[in-house]
Amino acid sequence: MTRMTGEAWPQWRREVEEADTSPMGRPPETRRQALIKLMWIGVWLAYLGSPVGDLVDGGHPAAVVVPAALGLAAFVGAYLVLALFRTSDPEPPAPWVHATLVGLAALSLTLSLTLGKDWLVLYVYVSVACGAALPGRHSRWAVPLSAGLLVATALVVDRSASLYPELLLPALLGGFAMIGVQQLVRTMRELRAARDTVAQLAATEERLRLARDLHDLLGHSLSLITLKSELAGRMLPDRPHDAARQVFDIESVSRQALVDVREAVSGYRRPTLATEVVSARSALAAAGVSARLHVPERVDGLTPAAEGALAWALREAATNVVRHSGAATCVVALETGGGNATLTVSDDGRGPDHSRPAGNGLTGLGERLVLAGGTLRTSRAGDGGFTLTAVVPLDPAPVGANRPPGGE
Repeated sequence: MTRMTGEAWPQWRREVEEADTSPMGRPPETRRQALIKLMWIGVWLAYLGSPVGDLVDGGHPAAVVVPAALGLAAFVGAYLVLALFRTSDPEPPAPWVHATLVGLAALSLTLSLTLGKDWLVLYVYVSVACGAALPGRHSRWAVPLSAGLLVATALVVDRSASLYPELLLPALLGGFAMIGVQQLVRTMRELRAARDTVAQLAATEERLRLARDLHDLLGHSLSLITLKSELAGRMLPDRPHDAARQVFDIESVSRQALVDVREAVSGYRRPTLATEVVSARSALAAAGVSARLHVPERVDGLTPAAEGALAWALREAATNVVRHSGAATCVVALETGGGNATLTVSDDGRGPDHSRPAGNGLTGLGERLVLAGGTLRTSRAGDGGFTLTAVVPLDPAPVGANRPPGGE
């Protein structure tokens, strides 16, 4: 997953919102969106030329033309209201939506029965409005119902049946096409919501990564700095040369901690076992803890991710021994077997305190090992101290091993 910092997330969100300018499936929020919708709707209103032509050239008396024109205007107005202010949400539509659809069907029936077959085209708009304004479970029967009403009316006003076959197919296709468009709009919204969720999870993961890295880096380095500062303070009156050596070590640790923090924030740092073994030996010696480290220089099949997880485990364990254990001896061993590499850090100190919850360091370490496919266990050592065991899987085909022909 692509990592995204908390600072980059608002910028990414703004870009998504600016790109999301389509007003389809929802009421227009700006004048520009309203004009775009009216332009698209206006193109399809051109098919009302048949009833308009009948009003102008049909030879109807004024007593008929005026009410028919008002009825057609009411039909167009109601259709525009549905087209502009409907939504594609799956929730039941508002009561006014059902009332408007019933009104459109009633106007189509009345005008067609009164003025003739030229007005049957209104049913096509009723079918499209049903597909656009109703949720799928309702529109699936509303569209065929409006088409059936078209056929029934045509049988009354057009005995020759010359027109309604040409309108039946557009009515069905238009209605079901709008059902498909509504489903597409809902799917796009769900995908956009899923994309937002993925971006939020990426930002959260990045924050957790930084929190783990900074805790592990600064916890170890600051513990070592504190320990060496105390030693330097005790040595200063009688052993100034030794105190100066401790101050030099403090400066070196501080500089390395600064480099580590910069690399961790940049996302490039991955510690190695060799580096952490040297650091752990120095920290334990400075704390007066006798250290026995049995870590081979090379472990076949140990991937960089797994090695990094074990290195973090060694750093966290050594830091806890220095800060909390009060131990005199610490044993570190790295063994392989059963397709796994197992790092064990054991001391003879005070042992685990089960009355207190696990700290952030162990929690973060457990998360690191899970990401590497491994596990973390803590227990009481045989001599009463504390044991930390980190297990990671080994790569069965390590880099550089012979592979069968044709393998990548």
